Formats: sequence, C-alpha cells, structure tokens
Amino acid sequence: MSGCMVTEPRVRCVLPFEAAPAEVSLLRKAAGRQLSQWGVSVELDEVELLVTELATNVVKHVGEGASAALILEWKGERLRLEVHDKCRTLPSQKTAGNDDVCGRGLHLLASLAVDWGTVLTAAGKAVWCEIAAGAGAGCRRMERAATALESYQHTEQGGALPGRRRDTVLAESAIALIADLLHWSAARGHDPDDILNRAQMHYEAEADAA
Repeated sequence: MSGCMVTEPRVRCVLPFEAAPAEVSLLRKAAGRQLSQWGVSVELDEVELLVTELATNVVKHVGEGASAALILEWKGERLRLEVHDKCRTLPSQKTAGNDDVCGRGLHLLASLAVDWGTVLTAAGKAVWCEIAAGAGAGCRRMERAATALESYQHTEQGGALPGRRRDTVLAESAIALIADLLHWSAARGHDPDDILNRAQMHYEAEADAA
C-alpha cells in the first residue's frame, strides 16, 4: 500500500513492492499515476525507464521475492527517485563491454539523472537519482495568471512596475481585473455572484486534487 506525505515545500510518496518482473510493470504504472496526480512536469518515458532500472536491479542483485520500496519526492525543480531494499551491498559502476547484457544500469542512471548515488540505511541500502522537474500544473496556472495581470496592468498604468512592488501591483491588478470581469458578465445578463461561486468551486476542487 502506498503512502503520501506533504511537507511543504515538498511532496513525498512511498510505493512498496516485491522484487519480481511482474511487479516492476505495476510499479512503473503506479509511479506514473502519482506524478500525474501531483502535476509534475517531467518526461514520463524517462521516469518509467529509471523506475524500471532501479526496480530490476533489486530483482537481479537482491533476489526475487525481496521486499523493497520506491520513494518519489518532488521538491522544487527536481524529482528524486529512491529504491530501498534490505541488502547492504552497495552497487558499483563498472565498465560494460560491447557485448555485455548486464552492467549498464548505473551508466544509464548517470546519463539520465542530474545526480545519483547510493547510501547505506538502517535496514539495508538505497539507490537514488534526481531528474529535472518543471513546476507542474499549479505553477503553470500561476505563470499564465501573472502574464495576464502584467498585460492588464500595462494597459491600465502604461508600463510594468519592476522591483519589490511588483507583487503588490499585480495583486491590485487582480482585484481590478476581477471587478471588470464581473461588470462584463453582468452586462451580458449573467449573475456576478454565480460567476464568483463557480470560480471558487473550480479553485477549491483543483486545490483539493493537488
């Protein structure tokens, strides 16, 4: 059973799994669903490849049936993947020959990840990697809002106001823009209170989903 924890400014999810080929596919899909729920902007194919490699290493080097866990942690502009198992033997990055089937896992990790490493834990070890992650759906909404407000404020005041007053000016512009939208909706026969209530419902639903 998975478990999620939100500790601002990061979110963290633990996905336990059993070291078996069939479990690797399920784990890959579970990780994809979790990242979709968080709204993390990443290359999903890349994440799935890394999850597959990390989990398959447990199957190969710890043994089928071993208990393990994948931890996903999103903080700022990085997504961290950790696979924990109960074996205390740390993997080593070796040079793989052209005809070698095995021995390429850590090289793949190093080529795709921004950073990676291994660490001994109280119960065994963890192999982790970090990849670049965008701000996600919530922050994309904020970026669109800021762009719209800056354009609106530019029209109203004749230019942007740089510096520490920017957020204050944008907040004032947001109030003015909302008021203008309510005037626009009333002029077209809509109920401004209904518009506000519906907007609030959309906001609360998306906030709860995030």
